Formats: sequence, structure tokens, C-alpha cells
Amino acid sequence: MPKRILQGTVVSDKNDKTVVVRVERRFAHPLLQKTVRRSKKYKAHDEANQFKVGDVVSIQECAPISKDKRWVVVSAQA
Repeated sequence: MPKRILQGTVVSDKNDKTVVVRVERRFAHPLLQKTVRRSKKYKAHDEANQFKVGDVVSIQECAPISKDKRWVVVSAQA
């Protein structure tokens, strides 16, 4: 099974080797058909501490690294 890749914005880089990434998804409300935005935060592994708050990054699923870290930062968008 392929690993999921999500795109989001870094909202915190205070932890060592970890960034918190907010991933936003948009969908049509089932009844009202209005576009709804929902976001979720993921902790992702950043080995070199190179990503800062506000960076747009891609994260990929991986094996568990810690209690709640199951994603790794793949690349930054320009």
C-alpha cells in the first residue's frame, strides 16, 4: 500500500527534530453543499531542524518514531 503524502503549513517548531504541520482539507457539506474547511495537526520528524513556522511542507507517512509522531517531512514547497 502506498504511503500517504499530505501538504500543510508549519505552525510550531519548538520541539527538537519535530515540527507541527496543519493540514487543511476542503469538502462540500453533504446537505448544504457549501464548501467547508477542516484542519488537523500532525507532528512530523524534521531531522535537521531546518523548517520554520510558516513554511509550506509535504509530509509522508512512516513507521512510528515516537508516541504521537508517525510522519516525516519530505520537502518544502517554493
